[in-house]
Amino acid sequence: MKDSMVTLAVDYPLLNMFWTMLMIFLWVLWFMLLFRIIGDIFSDDELGGWGKAGWTAFVILLPFLGVFVYLIARGRSMGERELKRVRKNEEQFRSYVRETASTGGGQADELARLAELKDRGAITEAEFAQAKAKVLAT
Repeated sequence: MKDSMVTLAVDYPLLNMFWTMLMIFLWVLWFMLLFRIIGDIFSDDELGGWGKAGWTAFVILLPFLGVFVYLIARGRSMGERELKRVRKNEEQFRSYVRETASTGGGQADELARLAELKDRGAITEAEFAQAKAKVLAT
């Protein structure tokens, strides 16, 4: 039994191994393309429910034909939709950063405000220490 396993490894030529690796690569590439198209179908806000159902059924029931027809019919707009989503996400991120930075709710601002209150005499040294500890604890 041990000898048959060794001969199997020896009987598998190098070119067959490359061919097998190529087939596995193409198989993985195919599924990546299929998932990308299905993701584009479901993330398209302009496509209605029946359109999404129709494209999904077409891509799943007739995979090769469905994918190629989808790429021909909607391939150019796939990139435009993706670019629009990326720009929207980037703008949301930038607006969040601007909003967070402009609120002034950071520890340094709070400590500066407390120090100013202490310097003006509005709070005592003990109150300042207590408030400072509270700010640094959060």
